[in-house]
This record gives sequence, structure tokens and C-alpha cells, in this order.
Amino acid sequence: MARTFKALLCGIVALAAGANAAPSCAAPTTTPNPGTARTYEAENAILSGTTVDTAQTGYTGTGYVTGFDQATDKITFKVDSATARLYDLSIRVAAIYGDKRTSVVLNGGASSEVFFAAGTTFTSVAAGQVLLNAGSNTIDIVNNWGWYLIDSITLTPSAPRPAHQINASPVNAAADANAKALYKYLRSIYGKKILSGQQELSYANWIAQQTGKTPALVSVDLMDYSPSRVERGTVGTAVEEAITHHNRGGIVSVLWHWNAPTGLYDTDAHKWWSGFYTDATDFDVAAALSSTTNANYTLLIRDIDAIAVQLKRLQTAGVPVLFRPLHEAEGGWFWWGAKGPEPAKKLYGILYDRLTNYHKINNLIWVWNSILPEWYPGDATVDILSADVYAQGNGPMSTQYNQLIELGKDKKMIAASEVGAAPLPDLLQAYEAHWLWFAVWGDTFINNPDWNSLDNLKKIYTSDYVLTLDEIQGWRSS
Repeated sequence: MARTFKALLCGIVALAAGANAAPSCAAPTTTPNPGTARTYEAENAILSGTTVDTAQTGYTGTGYVTGFDQATDKITFKVDSATARLYDLSIRVAAIYGDKRTSVVLNGGASSEVFFAAGTTFTSVAAGQVLLNAGSNTIDIVNNWGWYLIDSITLTPSAPRPAHQINASPVNAAADANAKALYKYLRSIYGKKILSGQQELSYANWIAQQTGKTPALVSVDLMDYSPSRVERGTVGTAVEEAITHHNRGGIVSVLWHWNAPTGLYDTDAHKWWSGFYTDATDFDVAAALSSTTNANYTLLIRDIDAIAVQLKRLQTAGVPVLFRPLHEAEGGWFWWGAKGPEPAKKLYGILYDRLTNYHKINNLIWVWNSILPEWYPGDATVDILSADVYAQGNGPMSTQYNQLIELGKDKKMIAASEVGAAPLPDLLQAYEAHWLWFAVWGDTFINNPDWNSLDNLKKIYTSDYVLTLDEIQGWRSS
């Protein structure tokens, strides 16, 4: 591609700016020097449903903004830039009412979610990056989980991303030839291309019908192999679907909505088939892990062994698996994360040991799926870091990507393992958000134009930056 990086930025800022904002690559003479950090006080921004207060000590300027209690409440910062340029964004905030999340929207375009850890004082939180248009821009901070205090934002010119230093081999020293070949291939494309992916084989085929291109990766769910579902009549088909996609040259990712081993409420409000949710079971993972002799610990092992049967079927079929157990643990909405990070990490360690050392399942590449450092089980049992990001606008998800870079010290590849909106490739390149793959969730997301318009899907699936099934044939020997 002959275009320079500056030309690329000028050509794509319209995507980041939103449909109603026209970018300009001419440099105004009255805007600040783009090479310096700039701080904008929240009390000087445009307030919508929010108010200025001074009751909380430690703020800068003349106050801070509070009142994020309605869905549309926000503050809008007006920001000028002399050139089209990428900036690191930080938000000075006090999350005095517990862990919170906010949405950052640049120029009315894609939304990016930012996590605020609970705290009693104002602190600066990294909020990803923004690709400013030359000229006038707006940055909205929009109520999400609400009830936080915003003091200011700071924009600092982004430094070029250094070369990745990805570990050369999978963490399992006994990984089989198929797993090693997949890991080698993924490492070869990381930072250069992104694998297209889709949850469920049927929706991958639907994409092929809509765009003429089939996703390179299909994600399947072992949910219906959970013993507490099987005993109620479920029959899983995920293994067959995985083998089907593998046999046509594709890459397979596997997650497990682990229905609680016991203690399902099975009420009108919480059916038995929703037993992976914290609010649908009284199963206590911390209590179950308190000893190896209690009955619920035995049930955990029973369930792991049941899933091992299915993973062995994939190993026998020669299918290497991107295995993502205990997903979204830090959210707490699944029972395996309901008691905090320590039980979740302990359970992950048991899973790894039981499948790898006891069952000798060596076709797995292990994918961890939480961002916060206190939840991380450690480098020794994780091959790939990942995040599930449900933000509209087909943005680059740079906030989560940068957090995972820091978590893995840039030695682990990083995947967008579940997304609501497929990312636009030009924005991924401009933000240097080098996601290894994306996988859009199924019904109500991939087939919902509010999340993924057909025009955007065609743009994504025909991009040179996005690898599709036809473009990864022969990856085993690459």
C-alpha cells in the first residue's frame, strides 16, 4: 500500500468522526500544539443532565461533574487538533460508590467502554485512545453504570506501538503438533492481520450468504454437555460443528457456559438452563473449593471430566482448539466469578491441571478472558489474553486492547473473543489495535443492523486486513 500513515489517518478519520462530521486534513492556525499533553476540566465542559459539585475533596480546577444517573446523562468536551492524530485518553475520576463503567464517544461515532475501579479519591484512569480529526472534535463521557464523579480528561499524543515480543511456544510443553502449528500460524499473523470470526456455525454460514466470504474462525459452546443440562435432556452439537469448520480449513474457538453442577433454582424467573448465571443457582464456588473432600468439589471434577470427553473427541479428530473457559469471570454474573478473583483463579488452575496433566489433552491453546490484573491466573497457564467487548459503532476497542497489552507485558497475543459489533479494519490499523481475531456474538447481534449493518459487514469481510476462510487455507504448513 503506497499511502503514508498520515494519509491513512486523513482518509479514515471520517469513520471515527461519525456520519455527520466531515474531517479536514488542513491544519488550523489557532489550535494547540499537537505534541503536548492537554487537560480539560469537566466543569468547563457542556453538561447534559449532569451538574458541577465541590463536596468531594481532591478535585482540580473549580469543581467536578456528578449526576450520572440517567441513561442520557453526559458531559461533552470540545477539543481542537492541528492535525489528524492519535491521542491517549485518561479520565480523572472518583468511583466512590463502587466499581463503575462509562462510555466514551468520539465525534458522535463509535462507543468505547471504560472501567472505573471503586475508590474513595480522584485518580487517573487510562481510557484508551482517540483519533482526533484535524480541527474541531467532541469527546462525550456518557452514563453507563453511572454514579461516578468526573474531574477532568487529559489527552497525550500516542507513541508508536513497539514491536510485540510474543512467547515462541504454547505454555503446555506437551502440546501436540496441531496445537503447535496453530500457535505458530497465529504468531506469524499477529499485528499484521486479523482473523474474522463468528459465534455459531449457522451464523458463519449466514455471513457467507450475505457477504460472499466465510469467517476464518468459528466459536462453539460446550454448554449443552454440562452434566446438569444433560440430565435434563440436552444434546450437544458443538463438537460436530467444530469438526465441520475444521474440515473446511477453518480455525476453532471453544467456550463453555458451565451450568452449575448443582443448586439450580429452576423457577419461572430462573430456569434450569440459565444455571451458569450467578442469580440462577446457589452453587458456591468458594465453598466447593474449600476442600477436595466435599461433595461439590467432587461435582466440579465430574463436570470437568465430562467436558474432557468432548475435548478428546476434538483431539482425536485432529482439531486444535482455542479454549476459553471461565469467560467473563470478573463480571461476577457467572457463578465461577461470583466469589471474587481467588476462587476463579483456583478453579482455572484445576481445569488446566485436570485437562492437561490428568487427561493428557494436548490440543488446547489456553485463552484467558478477564482484563483486571487481580483476576489473572498467571503466565504459566495462559497462551492468549482476550476480552469480550459489547460496544456499538464498530470501533477499534483500543481501551481493552491497551489494558491487555499491559497485563501480558506484550508477550501474549490478544483476541476480541466476543464482540457485539465487528471492528472496522481501517480503525484497527489507525489505532494499532492488533486484535488477533474478533468473534461476533450470534442472534440479535450479527443479524442486527443496529450493531452490524450489512454495508459494514461487507466492508470488513472484503478488507485486505481481515482474513477469511478462503485466505487461511494451508495455515498448518505456513
